[in-house]
Amino acid sequence: MEKKKYGLITAITMIVGIVIGSGIFFKSDNILIYTNGSIEKGIVVFSIAAIGIIFGSLTIGVLASKTTAAGGIITYADEYSGRKVACGFGWFLGFVYFPALVAVLAWVTGVYICMLFGIEATLETLLYLSLASVAICFFVNTVSRRLGGYYQNLSTFIKIIPLFLMAIAGLVYGDPKLIVNETTIKLGEQSGTWLAALGPVAFSYDGWVVSTSIAHELKNSKKTLPLALTIGPIFVLIAYILYFVGISILVGPEEIMRLGDEHLNVAALKIFGKNGAKVILTFIVVSVTGTLNGFILGFIRLPYSLALRKMLPFSSEIEKVDKRTGVSKISAIFAIVVSIVWIWLNYITQKYNMLPNSDVSEIPIVASYILYIILYFNVIKLYKKGEVPSFIKGVIIPILAIIGSSIIVIGGLQNPITIYYLIICSIVICLALLFLKVQNNKGEVELEKIK
Repeated sequence: MEKKKYGLITAITMIVGIVIGSGIFFKSDNILIYTNGSIEKGIVVFSIAAIGIIFGSLTIGVLASKTTAAGGIITYADEYSGRKVACGFGWFLGFVYFPALVAVLAWVTGVYICMLFGIEATLETLLYLSLASVAICFFVNTVSRRLGGYYQNLSTFIKIIPLFLMAIAGLVYGDPKLIVNETTIKLGEQSGTWLAALGPVAFSYDGWVVSTSIAHELKNSKKTLPLALTIGPIFVLIAYILYFVGISILVGPEEIMRLGDEHLNVAALKIFGKNGAKVILTFIVVSVTGTLNGFILGFIRLPYSLALRKMLPFSSEIEKVDKRTGVSKISAIFAIVVSIVWIWLNYITQKYNMLPNSDVSEIPIVASYILYIILYFNVIKLYKKGEVPSFIKGVIIPILAIIGSSIIVIGGLQNPITIYYLIICSIVICLALLFLKVQNNKGEVELEKIK
């Protein structure tokens, strides 16, 4: 029997480490642009989006407590919604969600590396740095999953340092009057309402569900994962609001909107000086790479999980696991190839400004919350069947999760580009269903090995 590798600390740090460390640092300016510089509205948007992640994670935790099969969220979709939903969900995650977010996280890693070493951040430079950072993370997690887990723990604790340092500095040296003052300067006209800020906020929160990908590798996973899914999101909410308020009153909403991603470096220089700013940027680089590492740690296991269910071409090859590392090398190669494709797509959208005040990471966000809602309804169904004895866990919490996710979806739709994102995601899901239909026509597949 395979030995379990990860414990509660790794599960919590995976959630906190994936969620914190990227979006909050480079999406603050996007959020303020959508809210027209209103810190108050920004806090409201963070709080609204938190409903989706906190109650969503608690709801998924109910499903996680009922199975230890490989696949995480795909397992839950397969067992409680059927093969069609699981296959559609899996292809969406594998061909859109994971690679799109990996591409942007790698890009942001390049941005902060350029800031740290004073390199000119040309699009080509960021492209090469993106490819290099992804290659390194894939290599680490493929060669040793234990090493990948250790780095996840280390980077999570490191990334908390700059987050709270900047929050404290802002609260001590910033101007609290800015919290209630409306910014009158507009940097370009924004479409939709300030609720459109739920798009970048949702990205800042996103990633918590990735932790379910290592459910089958957790010690006592039926208790460990639900507990991690409870502790992690609440910690993230508190940290985010403190940081957002701190950095906003320290630098000022107008200045943050004008500077864009550079605002963090300016804030660090203002408080800690040139040398201190270098230290902060070093922490940020570790922070962002930790987030990238967490996504890749989950991504390399996704094709394997789909292959076990015969939901990918060449599944018999993908499902073969290296006995030494415990990871499917073909699954990892699949993941890195798709990620590289999305890195190039992100480069093209940036080069031709195809997604103003946005990037390819926002393509899968709204669609993912729509799919999560399907899983939340499954928990209510389990309650009705008597398989979830608690009315709060079986009805109240899932309903709050559905409401939270629905608000994020509605907010995302305020951005007119979102409809095109949904079309892209729908095409991928339709292709998944077409593949499954062809696969089913070949005869029944044996799925016993995933149990």
